[in-house]
Amino acid sequence: MTLVEWARLVCAELELSEEIDTDDVNLILDLARDAAHSVARPAAPLTAYLLGIAVGRGADPQRTARLLSELALAQTKKTNK
Repeated sequence: MTLVEWARLVCAELELSEEIDTDDVNLILDLARDAAHSVARPAAPLTAYLLGIAVGRGADPQRTARLLSELALAQTKKTNK
């Protein structure tokens, strides 16, 4: 099973009508990577969850994921000083 197939299965189970594609999966995985590598590994699922809440409340997924990735990456720069 691919991640897109898994995401679609989860959406069906949760009765979410939105169509999930590869770009959506990559957006979330990229954000999770940035949070895990720049903050801490447990930050990945937490940040993805918070993205979901924000999007559920009307935030733009692309813009919000980019903002959160930048925030996470900024944490690496702070610790490397």
